[in-house]
Amino acid sequence: MKHYRLLSLFLAVVLVFSMASPLSAQAEDLSQFSQLVADMEIDAQAALLVNMTEDEIYYEQNAYDKVYPASITKVMTALLVLEAVERGDLSLDTEITAGSETWLDIPSDGSTQNIQIGEVMSVENLLYCLLLPSANEAANILAQAVSGSVSSFVELMNRRATELGCTGTHFANPHGIQDEDHYTTCYDLYLIARAAMSNETFRTIVSTDSYTVPATNMSEERTFSNTNGLLTSKKYSGYVYDSCIGIKTGSTSDAGYCLLAAAEEDGTILISVVMGAETVVDNDGTHRMQFSESARLLKWGFSNFSYHSILDLDTPVAEVPVTLGVDVDSVLVVPSGTLEALLPNDITADSFTIEYETVDSVEAPVEVGDVLGTLTVYLEGEAYGTVDLVAAASVEQSPFLATKKAVEDFISDNWLKAAVGLGVIVVLVIVLRLTLFRPKRRYGNYTGTRRPRNYKGSRRR
Repeated sequence: MKHYRLLSLFLAVVLVFSMASPLSAQAEDLSQFSQLVADMEIDAQAALLVNMTEDEIYYEQNAYDKVYPASITKVMTALLVLEAVERGDLSLDTEITAGSETWLDIPSDGSTQNIQIGEVMSVENLLYCLLLPSANEAANILAQAVSGSVSSFVELMNRRATELGCTGTHFANPHGIQDEDHYTTCYDLYLIARAAMSNETFRTIVSTDSYTVPATNMSEERTFSNTNGLLTSKKYSGYVYDSCIGIKTGSTSDAGYCLLAAAEEDGTILISVVMGAETVVDNDGTHRMQFSESARLLKWGFSNFSYHSILDLDTPVAEVPVTLGVDVDSVLVVPSGTLEALLPNDITADSFTIEYETVDSVEAPVEVGDVLGTLTVYLEGEAYGTVDLVAAASVEQSPFLATKKAVEDFISDNWLKAAVGLGVIVVLVIVLRLTLFRPKRRYGNYTGTRRPRNYKGSRRR
């Protein structure tokens, strides 16, 4: 096994041959080797920052601890409604009549758009009511439309959470009103957000700063603003972050102030989760920490991580002996593909090693790309990526050397020796049998009287 120090590498090995470590370990590993990560701290109960484009964690803070999601719950509600639309069970234009469960378990001080039982509104307009001003009754109305009842919809929410890989989540309602049996984790919220953000309609809605619902059978038109202060200052001023593209606020006395946010720069989408932040009032005014801390976390992620090329096709790693070659007795091996890593900008080369193994030798002919070994990249003993090592050049076979070896192999092969030995034994046995055990002719003295051929004696009468 060979060991070498390697320039700039870290966890998120981005290539076909990746040996990606579990997401839950990556940010913790990063903090051991990056002062940028180690020094980062969010003023909230729990937080998470993930590169959604590459599905790689940048930062985590109590990301797997139990938290209350409050109205961020409505992201799952919207996801299930839009999946029903994709299945053809509903359409965005489907007119829904608010049913008997419209106000089920919703307190009088909850966020609302005052949608009344019997009021008719399209699925699309209900989704805008759900996600921008966070109308709790819209969640119940949509739940009934999808599953027939709120309770059946909640069962669907929990099944879908499990399918998405959520292990610390249990839903008790579709809107997020406080319930001890209604909880999640930062990481589970990321999984739900990742699924929702793959839907174009969802992304359009959560990135909208304000919207007008046309007049209905029971109401004049409604105009409202997004509660996400990173998107618009119409509700909360001083927090707008131009790169923000969503997603959802949430707050209760038990959950604190929460924000599930997304931002996009140069084709890369980061998702931040900040749970249990506080609102601070001081001489400078009111500071809503869920917005300021989310913006700080997102900006930090874009500023402090970048891709670095670690290995490429032109980097020879080792030399493998070649037999039977024409004027060549070795061949260089190179990585079979490029190796890139998503690194905090302060990680240095000294942290990384490579280990490789090659075959002891190879027999010509050798073709470019023949696999002759493997190379693994390590960070303090933990493997982060493996690639094949392949021949960098072709080697022709020498006909003379190949023939000479074939003859030598024929003579030296053990099976031939055994066959010849067995043949000799067989021949000896045959010879011995013929010479020592051949039956002899018997010779003796004849005492009787022979009759001559022309004997004419007389018969006895």
